[in-house]
Amino acid sequence: MAMALLEGEGITAFEWDVHMSILDGSLGILPRRLAVADADWFLAQAILRDNGLWEE
Repeated sequence: MAMALLEGEGITAFEWDVHMSILDGSLGILPRRLAVADADWFLAQAILRDNGLWEE
């Protein structure tokens, strides 16, 4: 969902740990991380926070 929100706002994000679900048996124990360009950081943070996806 986070990737879709960012892409919808024109922010390119790279998803880390995509294949880690193989190691945890698809239980969702290992979270995926997103990386965005420094120039998009504050806007991406605001978008995710406004949609309840940002954890401080």
